[in-house]
Amino acid sequence: MTLKIEAATLRLVRLPLVTPFTIATGTLTEKVFPLLVLHSGGLEGYAEGVMDPLPDYLEETVAGAMDLLSTVLLPQVLGRSFANPEALARALAPWRANHMAKAVVEMAFWDLWAKSLGLPLQTLLGGAGDAIDVGVSLGIGPVAQTLDRVGAHLDQGYRRIKLKVKPGHDLGLLRAVRSEYPDAHLTVDANCCYTLADSGLIAAMDEFGLDYIEQPLAWDDIHDHATLQQRIRTPLCLDECIRTLDHARKALQTDAARVINIKVGRVGGHTEARRIHDLCTAFQVPVWCGGMLESGVGRAHNIHLSTLPGFTKPGDTSSASRYFTRDIVEQKLETTAGRMPVPKGPGIGVTLDLDYLTHASLSLQEVRP
Repeated sequence: MTLKIEAATLRLVRLPLVTPFTIATGTLTEKVFPLLVLHSGGLEGYAEGVMDPLPDYLEETVAGAMDLLSTVLLPQVLGRSFANPEALARALAPWRANHMAKAVVEMAFWDLWAKSLGLPLQTLLGGAGDAIDVGVSLGIGPVAQTLDRVGAHLDQGYRRIKLKVKPGHDLGLLRAVRSEYPDAHLTVDANCCYTLADSGLIAAMDEFGLDYIEQPLAWDDIHDHATLQQRIRTPLCLDECIRTLDHARKALQTDAARVINIKVGRVGGHTEARRIHDLCTAFQVPVWCGGMLESGVGRAHNIHLSTLPGFTKPGDTSSASRYFTRDIVEQKLETTAGRMPVPKGPGIGVTLDLDYLTHASLSLQEVRP
């Protein structure tokens, strides 16, 4: 049985953030992203893009992705039938890179395909369970304020605290947090802001008992991370460097990553995310699901992916209300005691709040064969 993609609706959506989110590369006050709906036989499959307006995370941008989706990727699949998401992924494979844009189409088809079978996405991916462990990511801010935020989130039951760091806002912050919360599971995320010249400073982080240090060096340099790992005890976790199965293989073979952050939108969709998960499992390397300040659509995809057995570390799928006053889905994706329930029902288990989505949409395109 094949599933025909009959039409698509492509929106550009803007959601204001409850509080600004600051990392080493800048401060976000809103989330602007493509939202895709694929249509087939009265069913709808949803996905969103995780690229930024400017290329400050990876090369892809919102404007570039919107153009590629509307002029190339969607025309290539509309009117065609596919037996499964892997078949659709193969159709998009000849186009080089642009993993985030391709992920939007691939993930929406996974949701559509799951709904056509009447099954939750986690079942088709190979996951299990009713809820997942959740961590929280805290942006850069004054140390005293960060201490209060760490305490508040530990009180809410979050299983891991990730602190964003940058040069000049690192060892002092860690010293203060670890002194106040000696037993907390802590990690740091540098968002590529250090170099090998900072090896001594990064090695000093060993004394704070971190679960891992995430992506301290360049966004495209696996080799230097392998060199750094030989100089420090704390495991390195790669994020930006891992966009394909081959990237993951090279990182694991060279000991550049002892933990990997899998962001389904970053690696081109669930098909590649599952391959990376399986590879890491073979290497006995733990994975976790990173977040990109997604709306409820992307958050639901992340939750379902996180039910796979290799996701043994808490992910960044914290409560949607931490980021948005109002989400674009009807369901409330909220944690309880550090656990996020898996949305019930076919597909990703969420439905669009069309009234608010209309308000939040900056543009809308109906795309047909």
